[in-house]
Formats: sequence, structure tokens, C-alpha cells
Amino acid sequence: MENGSPRWGFRGNDELNMASEITIRGMLNLLMRNLNEADHRTTIPLGHGDPSVFPCFRTTSVAEDAIADAVRSGKFNGYSSTVGILPARRAIAEYLSQDLPYKLSADDVYLTLGCTQAIEVILSVLARPKANILLPRPGFPYYEARCRYSHLEFRHFDLLPEKGWEVDLDQVEALADENTVAMVIVNPGNPCGNVFTYQHLKKDSVLHTYKKSIQLVFQILKVKRWLVRFKMTSDDTMFIAGVAVGLKNWLRITFAIEPSSLKEGLERIKAFYQRHAKKQ
Repeated sequence: MENGSPRWGFRGNDELNMASEITIRGMLNLLMRNLNEADHRTTIPLGHGDPSVFPCFRTTSVAEDAIADAVRSGKFNGYSSTVGILPARRAIAEYLSQDLPYKLSADDVYLTLGCTQAIEVILSVLARPKANILLPRPGFPYYEARCRYSHLEFRHFDLLPEKGWEVDLDQVEALADENTVAMVIVNPGNPCGNVFTYQHLKKDSVLHTYKKSIQLVFQILKVKRWLVRFKMTSDDTMFIAGVAVGLKNWLRITFAIEPSSLKEGLERIKAFYQRHAKKQ
């Protein structure tokens, strides 16, 4: 250093910087930075997932009123528990218990700020020396980024496009060993958009019961329905209902639309692109 001053001991973590670049947000930011500035046409952000930018995407007034009432009550002005406030956890436990042969308690519920925080919490718990986790390919890139942060080895199993993006179970069996602590199942699939059949998930669950590892099932749209469907799976299956309340973005909305309405919407999108393609 100049004038003999000590050198800074801080430096960035290159591995984490590289991991952040492979997230969906990182890729979208990369695309936006490389747009042609000389092209003044309006950019349609099809990969944009923030509904607050578009006023037409509003949540139900019931949710808005509930938040306003909570603020005015003065009962929630302090720091909340890291696992979620008790009334919310109790309400979720009561709701999910309606279709279960046993009753959940508030202590069985851990609330997070979406799937991202859920991934952080769970992988931090699972990480230990020599442990590994099985991740789907293609898949959501944040898992890899968080595994690197937690020094948790990850191994990829393939989803087979010729079989409707089903899990390659033979590959999973070959990858798993005595240090495999968990396997991630994203259902409905991201980014493939597939929905696993009950029969396929049952095979997957049996395999992991045999391997003595935990299944992590992310992004369930209809919590009550899916919990009933999974009632035959083992107790080692953990469900993380990432989209339990509301629909996060346009892709997941397709799973909640009647097929005839969806077809009409897709035809409109197709017509829109055809019109604009002719103008160029």
C-alpha cells in the first residue's frame, strides 16, 4: 500500500459472486444490461415477476384489510418470532389439519419469506461435513448458489423430457450414497412446468425411504389437495409450500386456469407476437 499503510484484509468472495450471477434475477439483469440502447422500441419484460410494477395485478381486498387492521390494532408493533407469529402459524396448522388423520400444532409450522428463505433455512440445517444433496436438472439455480454458500456438495439428477420431465430414478439411485441428506423435488416443475403424477412421486418416495434421506418438495400450488395426495408417502418427506398463498407470476397462473380459457389466452399472445413481427 502507499505510504506504508496496512493492506485491507477484506476481499470479495468470488465463488459467491459467480453463484449470484446464475440466478434467474442475475440472468434477467444481464439481458437488460445488454439491450441495444439505440433501439427505442418498448421492451416487454416477460421475465418480470414483480406484480407491484403493474397496477392491474392486485391481491384480494380481504388480505389488504387484514394487514390494515393488524397495523391499527397495535398488537404487532414488536419484533416477531423468526419462525412466524403465533396466530399465523396456528391458523395454518388448523387449515392443513382439516384433511389429515392427525392434528398439526403451531409448533409444526415454520413461516419464511417465500421459497428463497425456506431454501436458506433448510440447507443451512442439512449442511455438515461430507454431506451431499441431490438437485434436479434443469432446475432453479438458487439451490446451487445456496449450497456453495453452505459448503454443501450438490449432485444433479436429470429430468427426462421424453417422459414428461420425470425424474431419472436409476440415476438418482446411482448418485445417492450414505452421505446424501436430501433430494429436491420441484412440483410443479420450474422451469419445465411439468406436474409429476402420483404414481411417479410414490416411486420417488419409496426410493428415498430406502436410501434414508429426506425429500424436499417445493412449490406446491394447492396445499390441501396435495397433502391429501401425498398421505401415502413416508414421514421423511418434507413439503415446502412455496406458492401456498397467491400466484407468484404469470407462469404459475397457467396451473390455475381452466384449459379452455388458457387456450384462448395463448391464442391472443400468439396473435400479439404475429402482429408485431410483421411491423419490424
